[in-house]
Amino acid sequence: MDLHSRRDFLARAAGAGILAAQGAGVTSLPAFAADKPLDMAIARWSGAAQPNADQLRQIAARLTEKAIEGMGGLKRFLRKGDVVWIKPNIGWNRKPELAANTNPDVVATLVRLCLEAGAKTVKVGDNPVNPAAKTYPASGIADAARAQGAQVVLLDRGRFKDTAIGGEFIKTIPIYPEILDCDLVINVPIVKHHNLPGYTACMKNYMGVIDNRKLFHQDIAASLSDITRYMKPRLTVLDAVRVLTAHGPQGGMQEDVRLKTTVAAGVDVVALESLGAELLGKKPQDIATIAKAAQVGLGKIDYRSLALKEFSLTDFLNSIQESKGVVP
Repeated sequence: MDLHSRRDFLARAAGAGILAAQGAGVTSLPAFAADKPLDMAIARWSGAAQPNADQLRQIAARLTEKAIEGMGGLKRFLRKGDVVWIKPNIGWNRKPELAANTNPDVVATLVRLCLEAGAKTVKVGDNPVNPAAKTYPASGIADAARAQGAQVVLLDRGRFKDTAIGGEFIKTIPIYPEILDCDLVINVPIVKHHNLPGYTACMKNYMGVIDNRKLFHQDIAASLSDITRYMKPRLTVLDAVRVLTAHGPQGGMQEDVRLKTTVAAGVDVVALESLGAELLGKKPQDIATIAKAAQVGLGKIDYRSLALKEFSLTDFLNSIQESKGVVP
């Protein structure tokens, strides 16, 4: 069963997902039926201390676990034996501390959770801007994903296949067929500044499944809506552990990086885009790519109107800090 037919099946089955949110403190916005699966779950760290590198790795993993748990777990989205493609941003020859690529601990945690949920195979890959031979190791993603049992795939530029997507602006674009053949694609972008649209996260991360990016730059807002509509996102996990506030998309200066220690998961890609924009101090409605996506019906800018829960992991993180001799 290919990506699109399997996703249609799972969309019908999603209503059977059972919410499994336990442990940390919870804030609900707004009220919703107890048996209704969430549209969005946001896990935040609200501790006061500056975590060290080891603590931040544990924080990233736990935030990811809690966001997925809040969504009802990955069994809501995949079936035993499925092949999953995790699509992080691995675009740049930058170390994790510079926030140009998706946090490797977020990716590694998702790999583990997919396999625990019954996935047969989990593949991790991107079509980076810088050479993959440099970006994959520098990002930390390749080693972290392999350590959890993923197949790390370097995309072969010769295998991209012209694909009719029938968009408003993009009619046909080369797409990597192995991604489309998977049962589930989990989009895992990082929140960061971008010099073209001003902000980049969920939708622009799909540029890593295509070739011929220059075509997108002719009308970035319409192009991103086109590829997002074609990919039919079912689950997006937003990495805002670190965010890049300036000189994006590749950054390179530590002073442009801020800790937001937040991971969100959801089924509404526009809502997650909006949360990411707010984390960068921007108004979502002022971002052309977000406004266009909402206009064509890809989701809601007002993410607070969705079935949403926020999880605070302060108590959990305090236990980490105490074990390391750090007082919050």
